[in-house]
Amino acid sequence: MNLQIRDPRAHQLARQLAEKRHLSLTEAVIEALEAQLQRESAQTALADRLADIANRLKAKASAGGRDMTKNEIDEMWGHS
Repeated sequence: MNLQIRDPRAHQLARQLAEKRHLSLTEAVIEALEAQLQRESAQTALADRLADIANRLKAKASAGGRDMTKNEIDEMWGHS
């Protein structure tokens, strides 16, 4: 199998990484791809992160609250 990098910017970035780490171009590309795949795997989906935040905020909310009226919300935001 052959991976050819035809994009000049991609080639330049691979060469820079290879030089900094004293690697071959192939090793630099492999390391960069592995690192990115690891970051992607470790990243939690946005919906899951938002659900977690909502659950933590809900747990902090005091019991016995009430729904606000539209007028109260407008007043709070300065839309009288």
